[in-house]
Amino acid sequence: MTPLDLAYEAMAAARDGDDTPRLQFYERLADGEMILMLETEAEGGNLTPRVFDLEDGPVVLIFDNEERLGAFTGIPVPYAALPGRVIAGLLAGQGIGLGINLGVAPSSMLLPPFAVDWLAETLAHGPEATEALPERFEIPRALPAALIAGLEAKLARAGGLAAHALLAAVHYRDGRQGHMLAFIDATPGAQEALARAAAEALTFSGIEAGEMDVTFLAGSEPAAEAMAQVGRRFELPVQVADAPPAPAAPQGPGMNPDKPPRLR
Repeated sequence: MTPLDLAYEAMAAARDGDDTPRLQFYERLADGEMILMLETEAEGGNLTPRVFDLEDGPVVLIFDNEERLGAFTGIPVPYAALPGRVIAGLLAGQGIGLGINLGVAPSSMLLPPFAVDWLAETLAHGPEATEALPERFEIPRALPAALIAGLEAKLARAGGLAAHALLAAVHYRDGRQGHMLAFIDATPGAQEALARAAAEALTFSGIEAGEMDVTFLAGSEPAAEAMAQVGRRFELPVQVADAPPAPAAPQGPGMNPDKPPRLR
């Protein structure tokens, strides 16, 4: 059972009206590395997915590991390993669905084009910048377990981007109240990625009209010290100092965010 299988089973077992497991399945699909079956070997940044014409329309096939691709085809075939979010972004608006682990796993399913478009659109929405002056911080109020679990999962993959994070209830000088997540001693240039990760954790937690402010503080700032006294602390993995780096290995299509792949 892979993480995608477990998320699928939780979604299938969910009660009517409970959208949280479905959102968490989409989050797992977006965050995981997926194996996309190709028509031909990738050339540079160009990909040609193999498209299957089914009764419900065209689909491309993805698997959550290479063994499942091999179990489906029975023979070696070209493929590209890409984050699910990249695949959704490439297919958005093209009327193409996703066949996920078809016939080889508990998470076997067909994702229609409108669901692919929804996922791509949801992932494209970034956090909005705003300004406010905190007046005081308090112990975080009862927060859904799905949000806490989502934050923990997102931040577990953000090792080295900040020392840690703090979550506290906040009262602003303009009377507004809410929750604030502060990243402490964030690495320069990591703010956008960290803010987007926090925003996605909130989106996929299933909280309707949920709101959580994100800020970046130095550990020595008074606000950070005040939050540390009452807030919930999230540890980020510490990156261990490596030996002198070896020559960079060639990267597969889609693994460099500055050079996204292109479909042909």
